[in-house]
Amino acid sequence: MIRNLMLIVLAGFASSAMGSELVKETDHQMLYVVQGEFAEVKENIELAITEQGLVIDNIATVGAMLERTGADLGATRQIYTDGDVFEFCSAALSREMAEADPTNLAFCPYTVHVYTIPEESGNVYVGYRRPTITGNEESQAALRKIDDLLNTIVSESLSW
Repeated sequence: MIRNLMLIVLAGFASSAMGSELVKETDHQMLYVVQGEFAEVKENIELAITEQGLVIDNIATVGAMLERTGADLGATRQIYTDGDVFEFCSAALSREMAEADPTNLAFCPYTVHVYTIPEESGNVYVGYRRPTITGNEESQAALRKIDDLLNTIVSESLSW
């Protein structure tokens, strides 16, 4: 029975992981799409962040803000059905990054975003802003660790 339960759990992980697809990879952004419900994927992101021992400083409801302010700007198009941005930092990695180069403060807070668009029911987009790998060797190493952390968080959130 335990073996069967383990197989079911592993099959669930495999199907979740296979359900996500990389749709954009640039020097400044990684973006995936997964089939699912916005609320569930958002909760998975929150869990993946806190599982790393990190505290979420803010969840910016950017999609709601754009919807709310659209009429004042003369806009009629709904961009996002839902759209939130998680803001957080790692004290250890941020210190390492800043000690290597104080100008790296520009890369804090780290962000992971999640959104849906009206034209694509069932698709949830998840991504993160990548730090620019810049500066001396120490700075570059610290920034790569942050990029790796963000990749881990997003990958974990998409595999649940």
